[in-house]
Amino acid sequence: MIDEDSTLKVKGDSRDSPFQQYSLFDISIDPGLKDDEGNEVPRPYTKNQMRKWLKKVKWENRKAEKRAREKARAKERRKEARDANLDSGPSRKALKKMKLEKSKKNIGVIIDLSFDHLMIEKDRYKVIKQILRCYSINRRSNTPLHFHITSFGEKSKNDIARHNGYENWDVEFHEESYLDTFPKKNIVYLTSESENVIEVFEEDTFYVIGGLVDHNKHKGLCHRIAVEQGIRHAQLPLDKYVNMKTRKVLTIDHVFEIILKVCEGVSWQETLMKVLPERKGAHICDNNKNSMPEMDS
Repeated sequence: MIDEDSTLKVKGDSRDSPFQQYSLFDISIDPGLKDDEGNEVPRPYTKNQMRKWLKKVKWENRKAEKRAREKARAKERRKEARDANLDSGPSRKALKKMKLEKSKKNIGVIIDLSFDHLMIEKDRYKVIKQILRCYSINRRSNTPLHFHITSFGEKSKNDIARHNGYENWDVEFHEESYLDTFPKKNIVYLTSESENVIEVFEEDTFYVIGGLVDHNKHKGLCHRIAVEQGIRHAQLPLDKYVNMKTRKVLTIDHVFEIILKVCEGVSWQETLMKVLPERKGAHICDNNKNSMPEMDS
């Protein structure tokens, strides 16, 4: 991966003069890297790397314009809904006001982002997208959970910076580990390998979800970490309530939404049937002999 401070060298007018330096984010199209006489200058990076960078440049240049279009579309949809006497849900302004007025459950969810070094860029972006969904569903809840991000390092900051205004989210970001932020006795790490099964989410407790998309390369890692750190660990009671046709892999946002709905008072069975995607083929459990569920986190 090329560092964002890397520069692209293009030959100047004089043969003896040093190459002129350009930031890659100053380039809107591929210049072809040719000198004044039409001769191709050797590329400092591979074509693949150039293609990726130019895609990022294009995305950065159009980000503000895209955001403005999204706001305009949302405004138009709300107007159409009002004209048709339909409920389009609360506006962003109303949500911000509600955020200040809502009383939160004294239950917290922590996304542990200490796994950056184990993921490629694509999978780190998936983690950020899932966190974005967690934030979205939490802020729309009448009884939101305390939401924390720990081990928020440089890679995570750079990845999440693609989403403007994240600093204003109703989320607590911590550079430190959860062990350095919360009392050890109040922490429970959620992991499918745990022999403990959760039925009730406890007050004054923080439930940790591993911020890891690893495609099963590091199976059991979160459980091993919890055991080594001497903290409590548990798994969700999927086997007790539902059967699934596919592998029981849950994303970060699925786990978060399940916790949120159960804390709102929705039954486990109803929650699981609503949250689990259709592709999982979930149906009401008729036996308790299924294999243990896995969490893709």
